[in-house]
Amino acid sequence: MTKQPVLVVMAAGMGSRYGGLKQIDPVGPNGQIIMDYSVFDACRAGFERVVFVIRPELRESFEQSIGRRMAQRLDVSYAYQTAGRLPEGCVPPAGRQKPLGTAHAVWCAREAVGDAPFAVINADDFYGAEAFSALYGYLKDARDDEKYRYCMVGYRLENTLTENGTVSRGVCRADADGNLASIVERTAIRRDADGVIRCEGGALAGDTPVSLNVWGFTPSFMDELTGMLRRFVAGGLRENPEKAELYLPFAVDELIRSGKASARVLTTAARWYGVTYREDKPSVQQAIASLTAQGVYPAVF
Repeated sequence: MTKQPVLVVMAAGMGSRYGGLKQIDPVGPNGQIIMDYSVFDACRAGFERVVFVIRPELRESFEQSIGRRMAQRLDVSYAYQTAGRLPEGCVPPAGRQKPLGTAHAVWCAREAVGDAPFAVINADDFYGAEAFSALYGYLKDARDDEKYRYCMVGYRLENTLTENGTVSRGVCRADADGNLASIVERTAIRRDADGVIRCEGGALAGDTPVSLNVWGFTPSFMDELTGMLRRFVAGGLRENPEKAELYLPFAVDELIRSGKASARVLTTAARWYGVTYREDKPSVQQAIASLTAQGVYPAVF
């Protein structure tokens, strides 16, 4: 019998583009933050445990402003992401302070997650209830067989843009069976004045499926990440000790290309809302106010 799926929330980001600790910036009508809505939707979907991946120095403030409130709905645990937390025998570059990427963040949660299937989300993105229902529905019955059986929620690119700057997205291609065939990171994505969506690689169709770091994994993924981190420390991190990061989409793509894993693409037409830039906050507040008025979310929870 598959164990109860766990929700992993990556909240250790610096928030450099936003200009502050955006994870705890209120956006709801009663002071709710984006994570409140993620946890609310996760609970409705069936999740009962959440692991927050944070920086150690944030533990006290995070628990006071977020953790204690979340603990009223779910079983809350913490995992800590630091540059020095690595597989046994691995040593980070001297002086490295910046976290080592989203794949490393997930690996840091391995002890808290245990041997349960788990979903992964960003702390500062509003994903909508459909994403959590799809994740839970997949993970509650997920089992590896001849391949690792993972999943991701794919959003329409046109539903994931901001008017206040560019974004980076994992552009996805699915095969005939609905599994992820490839994922390519595209940067500097924006909608130009002529309405065309462009990036550094050229124009992109609005209905292009993209990843917003909404993933579902079986326990096998943690073991694979251990080996990837060892190779990353010996390779990419040694070559670029100050800036190299191991990203979650790249880790999944490597396993797919090697034939070890598949990732079912769970599509959604939901609109993403996020605070990539400080100027995004008013539009997020307006969207949540509208959803509250429609009865999708209660004003107080």
